[in-house]
Amino acid sequence: MAAVETGRYHRTYESQLRLWHTRPQLIRIGAVAVIAIIVPFVFDNYWLSLANTALIASIGAIGLNVLVGYTGQISLGQGGFLAVGAFTSAILTDRMGVPAPLSILMAVVTTAVIGVLFGLPALRLKGLYLAIATLASQVVILFIVRRWNFLTEGQGFVDVSRLEVFGFKIERSTFEQQWYIILIIVTILVAITATNLFRTNIGRAFMAVRDQDIAASAMGVNLTRTKLTAFAVSNAYVGLAGALLAHYSEIISWEKFTMDVSILYLAMIIVGGLGSIAGSIYGAMFMTFLPIAVRMFGEVIGGVVPQVQKQLPAVEHAAFGLVIIIFLIFEPRGLNRIWQRIKDFFGFWPFRY
Repeated sequence: MAAVETGRYHRTYESQLRLWHTRPQLIRIGAVAVIAIIVPFVFDNYWLSLANTALIASIGAIGLNVLVGYTGQISLGQGGFLAVGAFTSAILTDRMGVPAPLSILMAVVTTAVIGVLFGLPALRLKGLYLAIATLASQVVILFIVRRWNFLTEGQGFVDVSRLEVFGFKIERSTFEQQWYIILIIVTILVAITATNLFRTNIGRAFMAVRDQDIAASAMGVNLTRTKLTAFAVSNAYVGLAGALLAHYSEIISWEKFTMDVSILYLAMIIVGGLGSIAGSIYGAMFMTFLPIAVRMFGEVIGGVVPQVQKQLPAVEHAAFGLVIIIFLIFEPRGLNRIWQRIKDFFGFWPFRY
């Protein structure tokens, strides 16, 4: 009779510190790697563009989940911080001649610093009051972007030159394929660094503040430093996503960073799962492809119910809200918890638990 695993037992520190411990985990990682490799060879430019958009959104969602899911600090200013990263990198690259990798790095640092400034209210505010304070950051940043002529030179938008890294320039004929390779690598690195962050004392301090800040303070956690560090780390990831979005789209304007974007990113981590790096990616993928699925559904039943085709934008908004409500009611821990239950079912089968 085959032995049934009854737990994970570590005999060395090296074994305990591994990201993946079991053979099924390694098999799943290998399967995902194979799928990621064959995607650019199977799908056309349209689907690749959606995949690239989802990958950029995944980076921003991971950043937001660091703050909301892991540290318990509500933020509604995601769109504004994306704008900071996008405009910083675009202006440094196009007007000052800074190489793209350096401009992206500077955009990350700039967004982190501004995030700390707007995170100062978190030292005294909680819950709804903190949400309103971060909403103010969205309004202030968007107001500056719209009114400061230096940013757009009075045009209302900024053109961004084609990405060039160490002499390598993205080609138009394979634009989506090359960007897919860049973004999948960056997303994997971001996911790994964020996962390892919460295996350190800094990440554990974040979670302690989320669970009970008074108890965390009693145990020696510096609340001021921890909260500001969470805002810095979170917005660094968001700034990276904004910079990549600017170079990928090659044109940016304030319309891309409205309040709707902040709500969309919040929906991503709710649907994917709060306090989960993998859930951030699941949620970003799900919410990116949801409008496409609704649109395809509308085209299918458009011949039978023409009203659905005519009211498709309203149907998309309704589906957006309905998805959030369904997850909040039936699975508050999101897609990551659903996937965990599936793994547990096959891992413990034929037993219930």
